[in-house]
Amino acid sequence: MHIDIHSPALTLGVAGAGAMGRGIAQIAAQAGLRVLLFDLAPGAAASARDAVSATLAGLAAKGKLPAADAEAAATRIAPVASLEAFASCQVVVEAVIERLEAKRELFRKLEDIVDADCILASNTSSLSITEIAAACRRPGRVAGFHFFNPVPLMKVVEVVDALLTEPRAVEALVALARRMGHVPVRAKDTPGFIVNHAGRGYVTEALRLAGENVAEFHVIDAILRGAGGFRMGPFELLDLTGLDVSHPVMEAIYRQYYQEPRYRPSALAAQRLAGGLLGRKSGRGFYEYADGKQQVPPQADMPQARPERIWVSNARPKLAAAVRELVQRLGGTLDESQSPQDGALIVVTPLGEDASSCAAREGLDAARTVAIDALPGLDRHRTLMATPLTAAAVREAALGLFSADGVPASLVRDSAGCVVQRVLAHIVNIGCDIAQQGIAQPADIDSAVTLGLGYPKGPLALGDALGARTVLDILENLQACSGDPRYRPSPWLRRRALLGASLLTPETR
Repeated sequence: MHIDIHSPALTLGVAGAGAMGRGIAQIAAQAGLRVLLFDLAPGAAASARDAVSATLAGLAAKGKLPAADAEAAATRIAPVASLEAFASCQVVVEAVIERLEAKRELFRKLEDIVDADCILASNTSSLSITEIAAACRRPGRVAGFHFFNPVPLMKVVEVVDALLTEPRAVEALVALARRMGHVPVRAKDTPGFIVNHAGRGYVTEALRLAGENVAEFHVIDAILRGAGGFRMGPFELLDLTGLDVSHPVMEAIYRQYYQEPRYRPSALAAQRLAGGLLGRKSGRGFYEYADGKQQVPPQADMPQARPERIWVSNARPKLAAAVRELVQRLGGTLDESQSPQDGALIVVTPLGEDASSCAAREGLDAARTVAIDALPGLDRHRTLMATPLTAAAVREAALGLFSADGVPASLVRDSAGCVVQRVLAHIVNIGCDIAQQGIAQPADIDSAVTLGLGYPKGPLALGDALGARTVLDILENLQACSGDPRYRPSPWLRRRALLGASLLTPETR
């Protein structure tokens, strides 16, 4: 039997009246669906309905929703006292506790209540839809329908195929998501689906940088906000979500992928979790909080010293040209000789390498060498790296020069790939591997990440903006410098980089 998702008479059952269940009920009611809301806790469904009604009234009071529409939507939500009331539903979405057996038991009960054609959808973020469906007599009608909190504001929903999910179930949920004003993205049933899977790149690589003592937490955050273009730094984000939430997800995805190095969690995070430094909720995480306000260490004054002359390596001509132009704009004197003259500041522009490797390969004086990350641009935040032998006076002169126009500058310890290059390349590589595994189509991967994580670009579009060949070079150099298979390039990235094709190019069928 075909379910008419656009029918005014469509009835949606929502099992679970917590934050997710309330949010799903709200957007469904606003879309004109009749919603039956159930929760095991006595009175919870009625309280949730009242909370949604108050939210809708508040939207009307602010002029964001016509008052008549708000009132009509509120009347479409009906709390019910038992699952048996779902007998008239064409679709049921569960939003109960994130435990496999609880969801399997709920679906077993629902099968004895709902019509044979009713679609059963799970809002799980971390459990296997295939395992949930295996408890059902008709696993073909079971699919994932993963919303993000807060549901009315986060406009993406992952529609997940289990191994036995029938096309009609997925097609109906895609149409239902659109009716409710959300963007559906199709995903196969794999650990983390799209968004939680793709999200491994940002925080895990930042934790690795901190674990290698490349820079302090707040410095990494400032670099990734400024030069990387992210709205929140990774450690601000971890403090907001709480390590008690974030770290178990990191461990679960790593375990579910059988210790895939790209998703390796951080011992640093595990230690802080064990010590109760959870983030905002505990008053201290990577940052301290006073009256709920984040305490950021004050930025030190930039040195006033300037180098007499600046010699820029031409090993990366395009990046070198951008640095030379900046030096002239800042009033510096360029050393135009083939090799650096005595006393000149030596500037290198690595891709996936550290300053030490550049100095050694080019036969440069490491005591006068400083690297600058020119890849993300030099107008918002400038990141410098010193070798272990760079003289203190040289470091100060480089900082003084490159912060002379008021653009923030940070000096970090030597690191293959600096900060932004490492993090961006890791994000791109994981996005490419999601495409390589056939978990989702390239456009859906980018839509899911931009809407679900708020990144400035999806991982594949980001790779195109940086240049697929450039990202490949960064990863190959990172792998060579570190020996870590976490940086091995995805075949999806390698092939498109070698062919000069966009990373959004789908596989031919």
